[in-house]
Amino acid sequence: MAVPTQPPLKESKVDVLIVGAGPAGYMAALWLARLGINTKFIDKRSTKIFTGQADGLQPRVLEVFETFGFVDRALKEVAVGYEACFYEPHPETGRIRRVDKIPEGVPGISRFNGSVIHQGRIETWLSDAIEEFSGGKIAVERPFLPESLEIGGDEEYPVKVVLRKLPDDKAGPEQFGHKVQNGLYRQFEGDQNQQNGVDSQEDSLEVVRAKYVLGCDGAHSWVRKQLGIEHKGETTDYVWGVLDIVPVTDFPDIRKRCSIHSKDGGSIMVIPRENGIVRLYIQLREGAQHEDQDPVTPIISAAGEKEKPGKKGVRVDRTKLTAEHILATAQNIFQPYSLEVAEMHWFTAYQIGQRVATSFQKDERVFIAGDACHTHSPKAGQGMNVSMMDTFNLAWKVAYVVKGLARPSILSTYESERRAVAEELIAYDQRLSRLFSSKPGEIATEEFRAVIDRGSAFTTGCTVDYASSLLMDKPADAAAERYASPLATGLAIGMRLPDAKMIMQSDARPWFLNQRLLSTGQFRLLIFMGDYASVPALRAQMDGIGAFLAEPANSLQKLRDDGVLQTLLIHASRQDKVEWDDFPAVFRPRDERGVMDYWLVMADSGPSWHDDKTGEAYEKYGISKDVGAVVVLRPDGYVAKVAEPTVDGVKDIWKWLGRFVVGLESGATL
Repeated sequence: MAVPTQPPLKESKVDVLIVGAGPAGYMAALWLARLGINTKFIDKRSTKIFTGQADGLQPRVLEVFETFGFVDRALKEVAVGYEACFYEPHPETGRIRRVDKIPEGVPGISRFNGSVIHQGRIETWLSDAIEEFSGGKIAVERPFLPESLEIGGDEEYPVKVVLRKLPDDKAGPEQFGHKVQNGLYRQFEGDQNQQNGVDSQEDSLEVVRAKYVLGCDGAHSWVRKQLGIEHKGETTDYVWGVLDIVPVTDFPDIRKRCSIHSKDGGSIMVIPRENGIVRLYIQLREGAQHEDQDPVTPIISAAGEKEKPGKKGVRVDRTKLTAEHILATAQNIFQPYSLEVAEMHWFTAYQIGQRVATSFQKDERVFIAGDACHTHSPKAGQGMNVSMMDTFNLAWKVAYVVKGLARPSILSTYESERRAVAEELIAYDQRLSRLFSSKPGEIATEEFRAVIDRGSAFTTGCTVDYASSLLMDKPADAAAERYASPLATGLAIGMRLPDAKMIMQSDARPWFLNQRLLSTGQFRLLIFMGDYASVPALRAQMDGIGAFLAEPANSLQKLRDDGVLQTLLIHASRQDKVEWDDFPAVFRPRDERGVMDYWLVMADSGPSWHDDKTGEAYEKYGISKDVGAVVVLRPDGYVAKVAEPTVDGVKDIWKWLGRFVVGLESGATL
């Protein structure tokens, strides 16, 4: 009798496999959906996050949401921060009282203010956009647990990952017996890796062969561990609880971001949220407590000795963590103000750890992002934001290589650019955590507020400055300081383009420039042609650039067709005094039907008929109206290069693009 044979395992091939449906994974999937990449997106949880977890949106991330077309959804729901307050104990009574007010964030740095809403809503907006861009082809597949990862053996699809489909009842988040939803399962190593009773049948396995894998699977990343990458840093002795509540209180600033230091009870950070909810970060106990001490509620267990960098030491005993204990601690700190709870939505507790991975990739085929790369406390409001910006930086580069538009060498810029951001974040978080967790008298009030003030610009996300690289044309020694071309002194190469309002030439409608710079995956040439109507030399330069770009040998049309390059002409002449036909036809292209694109010529001249805030871009960007400049933006909106607005300047840009754009090798089209 023939022995029955096991059917072959299910196999699939994809361009990119994303492991982990957190903020970094969603942003990666969004980019890949937008750029038409064959993507598989998995997560080990059977359910989405609808409450708790991360809650802050920095201005830069809201700018990015605008480029994908759904920032309006955020603005309808979020709680927006405008003012921050500081509370300290009265020197005589010891009761807390307000000692200062400051604006939250940095006024004017962006059109958006820092905002707060729970992570579940953010993931919904991202998920909806992914579905729209991909035509329903990309969605999170749940619950899948990766079991093995190998690199090599297949030249086209070199990464092999074996996945196991989990039963839904084995993949939900552990609530540790609490009735209130909580995030404890996310805070402690090993919780997400315990899959007792998982189906071991072969038909629950799937082999995925991928060109690239993105590990976006959190602080205890399975992908990172498979690659043998260390997460270096330390766990502090600081333990904090978190409550999401609808409060009943006489505290006067409950709808403002507040930093509260009490005399003996610890510290609190107050974060107003949507729908009347307030998030409280509450200092619980110092982890240096040992068993021979007499803790009132022993939520800390000592592991024999105080923790050393990079090692496990003092650990939180999850069984002793309750919402009631955390609330009681908060009530004590809030005195003389009362604090009761009308609704309890979510709670958690965490032990502050600050770590950065020793590498962000393996063989430039498998990459890690977000918490898999860097972990820190949540009080700076950067975890979700920096995670999303990691893959906003990475995913378009992977897409370019997958589509054959760029050489793989561009992938090396991901780690060099994002590691610097992670290290700056960890340094800031270490300072902030130490000061928040210190007692009054151990720190100076002025020192605490100075750290907050210096960190305000960083926490907006708008001051990221990428160093010189293949994709950033600036001197290598400019890495430590802001660098700008003399042609555009207000635009730092390596930083995102600040916004400015100008006028659409074709219909005189005012627009913020960034509203026209959607995330389509294109590099952009912003040709600031100056006041060409008043400077005859500029008119001649504009006509020369137009003729050069129109030559078939210079590949502009192919670059447009491939989605690599878009040109926008921004002049400084009076919009109402110049004619549409003044501009070279290359800036007024027609499609195959003969329909003209009317949205590629803008005027920085104002005020306009209906808006007196136009006409300030040239001044803001440090560009002379008598000279002009050509500014190159990367697909992620960062200024990459500046050249003079001449044929020679555009040729220089073509040579620079030829370093990494396939088919536009240096000098090949000139």
